[in-house]
Amino acid sequence: MKVKKLAAIDIGSNAIRILISNIVQVEGEHPVFMKSEMIRVPIRLGEDSFTIGEISPKNIKRVVKAMKAFKLIMKINGVKNYMACATSALRESNNADKLIAKVKKKVGIKIELIDGKKEAEIISYTTILADQEHNSNYLYVDVGGGSTEFSVLKKGKRIVSKSFKAGTVRMINNMVNDKVWQEIEKWIKMNTKGIEEIQLLGSGGNINKVFKLSNIKDGNPLTYFNLKSFYQDLKKLSYEERILRYNLNLDRADVILPALEIYLKALKWSGATKVFVPKIGLSDGMIKMMYKKHNA
Repeated sequence: MKVKKLAAIDIGSNAIRILISNIVQVEGEHPVFMKSEMIRVPIRLGEDSFTIGEISPKNIKRVVKAMKAFKLIMKINGVKNYMACATSALRESNNADKLIAKVKKKVGIKIELIDGKKEAEIISYTTILADQEHNSNYLYVDVGGGSTEFSVLKKGKRIVSKSFKAGTVRMINNMVNDKVWQEIEKWIKMNTKGIEEIQLLGSGGNINKVFKLSNIKDGNPLTYFNLKSFYQDLKKLSYEERILRYNLNLDRADVILPALEIYLKALKWSGATKVFVPKIGLSDGMIKMMYKKHNA
């Protein structure tokens, strides 16, 4: 038996996270991907990028500190290869190059700035249907702080993908207009038309949290009724009440509502009635992509 240790650093709009995975290899069998450690740091880069157009000096320092910590964690865990990707918050920031260069100089970690298309491609490496029926049809919805990635999966194969600038951090700053929603609605309806019994696959911290709070057994879906009821309950509560009643992180309690709005709209526009939550995301795709690259 051989074990490879890989790390994925996801620099998102709402938080930065590192995933460390152990890939267990036994000759003649498929590799087993085991999550070893996941650490999330609430640095909301999108708050800077989407409002003032660049990352503040304070948050640049916080990113550098986080990367130093991540590098040490990788060293302690014996990680051999890593991948660090930054999404919409950095790609829309005027000083992204400065931040990336500073991290490279002070920490030695190379950050790759990826666009929405590349983000959707990486997510597709997650083999999200490993625990689902490969003969089923899904609209995969990955909700982030700056953007949401949609993919249509037909009988286990990704048919089409699209990234839209409709993320939770943008929404709480009133930066997603009717035109964007109309484009998303048109895309979903056009690309799911005629696909029988389509359901949603949801990924991202918010849908994972909702799934956990719903006390639904792993493998079973959330229903439209589950999401709608939870959304309505949350909407009645203040920011502080959401934190206390549902034990939400400070940077989760405000973005969970807009995230649910996106999932509810996707359900409505696709005609789906259920959301399966396989608990995967960009960092999982990065791990799979690295493994494939180094074992091709």
